[in-house]
Amino acid sequence: MATPQPAEPPKKRKPSAATSWREMRKLLEAHRSRLALGLALLLVNRLVGLVLPATSKLLIDDVIGKGNTELLVPLAVAGGIATAVQAATGFSLSQVLGVAAQRAINEMRKEVQVHVGRLPVRYFDSTQTGVLISRIMNDAEGLRNLVGTGIVQLIGGILSAAIGIGVLFWLNWKLTLAILVALAIFAGAMGWAFKVLRPLFRERGKIQAEITGRLNQTLGGVRVVKAYTAEPQEERVFQGGVDRLFDNVRRSMTGVSATTAISTAIVGLVGVLLTIYGGRAILDGSMTLGDFVMYLVFIGLVVGPVVQIASIGTQITEAFAGLDRIRELREVAREDEGDEARRMLPEVEGHVRFEGVSFEYEAGKPVLTGIELDAPAGSTTALVGSSGSGKSTLASLVMAFNRPTTGRVLIDGLDLAGVRLRDYRAHLGVVLQDNFLFDGTVAENIAFARPAASRAEIEEAARLAHCDEFVARFEKGLDTVVGERGVRLSGGQRQRVAIARALLANPRLLILDEATSSLDSESEALIQEALGRLRSKRTTFVIAHRLSTIRSADQILVLEGGQIVERGTHAELLQLGRRYRELHDRQYRVEIERFVNPGEELASPGA
Repeated sequence: MATPQPAEPPKKRKPSAATSWREMRKLLEAHRSRLALGLALLLVNRLVGLVLPATSKLLIDDVIGKGNTELLVPLAVAGGIATAVQAATGFSLSQVLGVAAQRAINEMRKEVQVHVGRLPVRYFDSTQTGVLISRIMNDAEGLRNLVGTGIVQLIGGILSAAIGIGVLFWLNWKLTLAILVALAIFAGAMGWAFKVLRPLFRERGKIQAEITGRLNQTLGGVRVVKAYTAEPQEERVFQGGVDRLFDNVRRSMTGVSATTAISTAIVGLVGVLLTIYGGRAILDGSMTLGDFVMYLVFIGLVVGPVVQIASIGTQITEAFAGLDRIRELREVAREDEGDEARRMLPEVEGHVRFEGVSFEYEAGKPVLTGIELDAPAGSTTALVGSSGSGKSTLASLVMAFNRPTTGRVLIDGLDLAGVRLRDYRAHLGVVLQDNFLFDGTVAENIAFARPAASRAEIEEAARLAHCDEFVARFEKGLDTVVGERGVRLSGGQRQRVAIARALLANPRLLILDEATSSLDSESEALIQEALGRLRSKRTTFVIAHRLSTIRSADQILVLEGGQIVERGTHAELLQLGRRYRELHDRQYRVEIERFVNPGEELASPGA
């Protein structure tokens, strides 16, 4: 079986003017109605929140200072109503924006999963599964700080600060100017902090994705890890990753702590200014005690939101970092991009033809060169050759996992590049040497290609693939859970399930890739019979299959160095006596020694 060279990740589309800010605007537009309601609730919440601070001046100067006791009850009622309205709008605000945030996260995860699922196969060859899982699940979490309370609280903080500053200017403009200078210094420090923190948050997401990816591999390959006592090695790799994560978190915390420290220092500076200027203003009579108390309360309404803005800004910066990573992923072109403009392909006869096909995983390093082949509908084409000769790459072109660098792949006379990918793949079936089974029941795995299949159809496919012979021994029969990657089944049992899956799918084109290479003779006999049923009236490509299948192929292509060096039937190629004869004799010797006369040496192989 040919081993593909390491694939380069697909090139990204030419960068557009899209930025995280544009992504944010799209999100805000998508949730415009809820955000508008949230802003309205916030406005009411902040306005009624000014009632109690405003009554402090009247309470001190008029009720206490001048003895106007008739104002006491109205002030208390106004304060009570304002508090009740503030509590109700605060609760409503959290509900409205909380739901909007979760909906945004939900929709973003679905959109990213759809995009990732339609990326070319070569992208997955070069990207860890765990990294992609992290992109889908974790990077969307930051949206709660954009669509949720973050943006609205940021706007609310600015609104409260603006109203508060207006009142403060009315009470004492000189003192307010001095305080604004302090707040301007704080704003500059925050801008610098966010510029430093954003790359750290981006790096944190990358590190977390790498750790998740490696951990996913370690746990998925735990049997290999244990077999080679590689636990210490994997522990070192994981520990190195989490140490990098800790270093990033430590530096991020330093930045966040610095912003908090600056906030505390600004609050202290405001307190000093209030003590000096406020005390003098009361002494010289330019401010009453009520004015000063009201000023103190409104200073809280200004400084509090400013400090809150710093905290929210950090969260939004982290959210932008997640959006950056999602945007980078979404810039990778999907394999079905432009499919809507391509030709529909509702029916397939199965006639496959290669015309001058060459392919490169990396520029300047050809894997296939000048491939010409014609596979009529219903025929079987065997691909043989040494490892790395290009067999699996040729099959990947048939499955449209890759596109030719030059030349054309035709299906029923139509250029495969011009037909809809989904339509074409609906007619494909695959049975591999190591077939992937999902962690579900035997029946669910057989029905994977046709989820709507009836139970009777599933049972018939299982019978034809000889699954019923081992399923009958299970207590739950077809409803037995096979475990992750089908770990509870033997290799032969997994392959029979894969054959049943392909039978149920009823494809017009079939790819058999080393489908029986690792089986014992008894298992192979059963699977060969099942494969015979499966191949009937289907265009089949068989990669490096065993002697019996190669003999029955309508044509055999011998690949070496990415080129077809021989082609013909089994008998024709044996008579030719060149590369195929050499490969055949070697395979024949192995099979005789393995299945017929174990331990004995064969003198001379026959045809």
